[in-house]
Amino acid sequence: MDNIREYRNEDLTQMTEIWNEVVEDGNSFPQIKILDLESAARFFAEQTFTGVFEIDNEVLGLYILHPNNVGRCAHIANTSYAVIKGHRGKKIGEKLILHSLETARNKKFRIMQFNAVTITNVSALHLYEKLGFIKLGMIPGGFLNSKKEYIDIILFYKNIV
Repeated sequence: MDNIREYRNEDLTQMTEIWNEVVEDGNSFPQIKILDLESAARFFAEQTFTGVFEIDNEVLGLYILHPNNVGRCAHIANTSYAVIKGHRGKKIGEKLILHSLETARNKKFRIMQFNAVTITNVSALHLYEKLGFIKLGMIPGGFLNSKKEYIDIILFYKNIV
């Protein structure tokens, strides 16, 4: 995981492009609004940790880590991952997930939970199961995709202590 590190301000342009690519696709992230550089700087800085996957000074992927909830549930982490289209399928996502689990453990989180993995995100579903995440259940019609169709989402968790 040598290629993954905490983001720096000089990464923001590439990170914003990658993040917005996923948002604009409208099939994975719940966000609708794209980020400009100013809102991206605030958004990524507000996370518990924001990591980037970089090769030769090019950011190819990133993740954000933060509590899934507050107070008595703040020990449960949540993470979102994004890999630039031209580099998907090259195990960057898997490396980001493994790094995020280690980072979450180091930040004293006990559980990783994913709230809304769409049934159309087949590669993510396969990867989470491969890495030992457990399905909590399905919410029928829980995600409004870019085609204005309500599709099912699956919740996952993994103990990380």
